[in-house]
Amino acid sequence: MTAACGSGGSSSDGGAGTIRVLVYGDATNKVEKQIVETFNRTSKVKVVLDTVPGADYQQKLQTVINTPQAPDVFFNWGGGSIQPFVKAGLLLPLDDFIAQDPGLKDNFLPSVFNSAVVDGKPYGIPMRGTQPVLLFHNKKVLADAGLTPPKTWPELIADAKTLKAKGITPIALGGADRWPTLMWFEYLYDRIAGPGLLQKAVGGDRAAWASEDSRKALATLRELVDTGAFGTNFDSVKFTDGGSPALVAKGKAAFELMGSWYYSTQQDGNPDFAKSGLGYTGFPTIDGGQGDAADVVGNTNNFYSVLKKSKHPEAAAAFLKLMYSEEFVKAQLAAGNLPTTVNTVEYLDTAASPAYSKYQYELVKAAPSFQLSWDQAYPPSAITPLQTAVQQFFNGKLDADGFIKAMQALPTE
Repeated sequence: MTAACGSGGSSSDGGAGTIRVLVYGDATNKVEKQIVETFNRTSKVKVVLDTVPGADYQQKLQTVINTPQAPDVFFNWGGGSIQPFVKAGLLLPLDDFIAQDPGLKDNFLPSVFNSAVVDGKPYGIPMRGTQPVLLFHNKKVLADAGLTPPKTWPELIADAKTLKAKGITPIALGGADRWPTLMWFEYLYDRIAGPGLLQKAVGGDRAAWASEDSRKALATLRELVDTGAFGTNFDSVKFTDGGSPALVAKGKAAFELMGSWYYSTQQDGNPDFAKSGLGYTGFPTIDGGQGDAADVVGNTNNFYSVLKKSKHPEAAAAFLKLMYSEEFVKAQLAAGNLPTTVNTVEYLDTAASPAYSKYQYELVKAAPSFQLSWDQAYPPSAITPLQTAVQQFFNGKLDADGFIKAMQALPTE
């Protein structure tokens, strides 16, 4: 983490005219730095941007959120990720901000904005972009193997076997981070059981995890793992240090299931590959499932929330207005992200890859369901046991009964 967050000038003492903004550290930080510079050129109260490496962000936020070192404004995923903070009375409801500037609500897609509404009150303003999970691939690796991106689950299984026989890891996976592994569960459960299962489970219906559809999803995933599709050392590879994306960029792996930020990750680390070698499709269909083939999973967006004890809420409100500015929308598109402002569609041709941005836009627009990542739908206290169960089922340390039992034990509030 940059040293600033632990130094003087936190929201506890007003920072002599500063507000601290805490964000998840990754390739998108260049946009956040740009927007902060724009804000600081005209504001008397200055923004100090603090970044925390992605792998450490959740833990750091939990550690500082209720201390004198807490930020004024912080990055989050909405949903369950902020619910405990709301319950603890730490967050500022944004009703007054919106009353002063209705654009803080009206300039964003309603379905996205509402992801940060808790108990009827708004606690977050969308920032960055919508993040559906896509199946990315190395175009050359597939072409050399005589393959096309799989449209169905049996095609994915067949492609994995073909690639493995050629000495290529079929699917890269940053299993050491654990949350990338979760994406496979999210899509299989959605395709087979439909979005209702997670909604019931998060609502406290523990029996949902023991359903026939749940067991079918686990058996289907086990089939893919057992083909050797992920290789043998996936639990020692990380996404957050660029390990798994490098496998795809260098042609050592063919596929990677990842959020749409994958484009900006490859653009930052392997720009030539991002420009011409990176392909993407939706998740394969599964016959007989309850879920719609057009459903997506991922994060509807990221949000900025404001701490109630901030000494400069008026500056925070002014900063949040930049999240729907033309500069913000264009900068996010240039980084490969897709903002959820109502006018984003007008700027798609300015994106780093217009085709990629238009594909994402149409995918999200057409999705009957956009299921929030499980580790964001559940409260923060569930994240570690959830990700542990996911990792252990994947690597064979838990069977289906063990996984179901672990999921039934997750806290829901």
